[in-house]
Amino acid sequence: MGFMFRVKHHFFASFREIFVHHHGSLHFRAKVFALVIAADENARVDSYIHVKNEALKIYENNEDRASLLTLSTKELVQKVKDKNGIYMDALVASIQKELKIVPRYAKKIDIESLRPLADLSYDEDTRLYQKRILEFLQDAKEEILEAKEDLDELQEKCI
Repeated sequence: MGFMFRVKHHFFASFREIFVHHHGSLHFRAKVFALVIAADENARVDSYIHVKNEALKIYENNEDRASLLTLSTKELVQKVKDKNGIYMDALVASIQKELKIVPRYAKKIDIESLRPLADLSYDEDTRLYQKRILEFLQDAKEEILEAKEDLDELQEKCI
């Protein structure tokens, strides 16, 4: 990796929130993908190819945003690896916190696009762990969406 690339990447990563439209939404999606991928200690390159393909669907073939989502996901997975898995708990807590603060993010959790990531693992225990993570994400999504519906109904009654 060349020196200029590292400087450019560091600069861009430092100021991503300023330069990237809807950075919070993109970063939330990266956290969700990273949570599933990082559960596999031996994550394969295929996982990131899948993220890139899903990102192209999500962002309607916007190559830059798809690459940014993939890069953000890789960075989060690397953070989990660097901290020997300790960051996984922080990632879960961060996802839960963001869902409570921004309930519309629940709609960004697409279990069907995450499921193939669990199928890429060779280890049965890892696949089981990833499937439990998918269940957690599905439950969190449903809980937030139900709470939002209840709030909307309550607001309608008050009006």
